[in-house]
Amino acid sequence: MAGEGSVFAPSLEGMKHVKSEKEEMLTKPFLDVCKLILPVIDKFGAALAIVKSDIGGNITRLETKYSTDPTKYKLLYSMVQEEVQAKTAKGSSSCTNGLLWLTRAMDFLVELFRNLLTHQDWTMSQACTDSYSKTLKKFHGWLASSSFSVAMKLAPDRKKFMDVISGKGDINADIDSFCSTFSPFLAENHKFLASVGMDDLKAS
Repeated sequence: MAGEGSVFAPSLEGMKHVKSEKEEMLTKPFLDVCKLILPVIDKFGAALAIVKSDIGGNITRLETKYSTDPTKYKLLYSMVQEEVQAKTAKGSSSCTNGLLWLTRAMDFLVELFRNLLTHQDWTMSQACTDSYSKTLKKFHGWLASSSFSVAMKLAPDRKKFMDVISGKGDINADIDSFCSTFSPFLAENHKFLASVGMDDLKAS
């Protein structure tokens, strides 16, 4: 079915496999879904280049750890639990930190796509800035915030962007499914991270 559906089609398919039969978050399928969202971010061009490299880096960090022992790290939270016990979770290069920032970046994207659905009259730049202020901004220092503001000025034209990501699918329906299916996974990550005292770390 190549060429069918919007750019969201692969990640929507992937989301069906994120949880085990026991409703546990699985490492590889979760990371795969995040990876399948990267082509969507690509379409924003320079505006989200920082976000894209950040997401990519965190996926790689978690995948590298996972690949050292796929059985041991089959469940997404196992890496965090191990670091919390070892008291290394707060380190800037920890998997806990990687999962936290990956989840936050995904929150930003979900919020951004929700904005595009809800506010048909907003420019891309408005949609990006609003979702940034609702998600990442409070965790970012001044430097990160200002580089983000600069990048937002490079946001693509909204109509062109929507045309590019639509493919042959019903883009609004796909965005809606993406947001409603992915949000609960992100909420679960936050809930777990909060339970180990790791959900409110700020960027240095």
